[in-house]
Amino acid sequence: MICNLCPRRCGAERTETKGGGVCGMPSHPVVARAALHQWEEPCISGSGGAGTVFFSGCSLGCVYCQNDPISRENFGAAISVRRLREIFRELKVQGAHNIDLVTPTHFAHVIAEALEEDPGLPVVWNSSGYETVETLRMLEGKVQIYLPDLKYATEDAGQKYSHAPDYFAHATAAIEEMHRQVGNYELDENGLLKKGVLIRHLMLPGELDNTRRVIDWVAEHFREGEVLFSLMNQYTPQKNAEGLLKRRVSGAEYKAAKQYMLNCGVADGFWQDGSSAEAHYTPDFSLQGVLKRED
Repeated sequence: MICNLCPRRCGAERTETKGGGVCGMPSHPVVARAALHQWEEPCISGSGGAGTVFFSGCSLGCVYCQNDPISRENFGAAISVRRLREIFRELKVQGAHNIDLVTPTHFAHVIAEALEEDPGLPVVWNSSGYETVETLRMLEGKVQIYLPDLKYATEDAGQKYSHAPDYFAHATAAIEEMHRQVGNYELDENGLLKKGVLIRHLMLPGELDNTRRVIDWVAEHFREGEVLFSLMNQYTPQKNAEGLLKRRVSGAEYKAAKQYMLNCGVADGFWQDGSSAEAHYTPDFSLQGVLKRED
């Protein structure tokens, strides 16, 4: 395939065995971990855990990525669409509340094929937000919950941290398309998300103004009861971090952002405490649940 799935539109040739382009991935899915995961928002993880499938490679490439072994080093195992469907069924048997597809954008074409068979659980599209409306429309009717990031609100921040000055334009258009597809959020009797959009924003140290601008956009475009918003405080400096990225978000920064969110009327959502900024919240990538077990 000649790939233009993400906003990079790099036109790379991706075959079943040969990777290419910004994501570096072949056309068939490459997965690093498939297991129950307790560290999503409460309405996603619930008591039993989200059935997370972590895909390898990434089309955005943030300089501070906490999943470096799979996003940059491309650790993972290539599997078939048939095996991907089996993984969905296995996660359901394990008691997953949903099928949580993490960093899936560059595999949208094969995921859409896999989802032609209903997994019997809500499907969560857990992405960077850097997506095209055309690609998202491949998923209409197959994804019930969209869990996008909204990382940056300015061209400068998009360029500085992800070499994507067009991030905000694409991410906001993508979020509007997601909301068009699934409508206003709905929770079940146990507080689990049945359908809807949950927008995530990871605060970065020294970038309070960026966070405020992100909150401004959410407040201006959605009314109470339409989407959920998660203000995240789990940024953890990586080994090669430079400048402000060498430290965590300060308590004062996060407190100011939380108050700004509430002042803007963004009350449907979540925030974290300081204990979330720990390296042990990053999953262990060891092909758990990926390869078919021998009988």
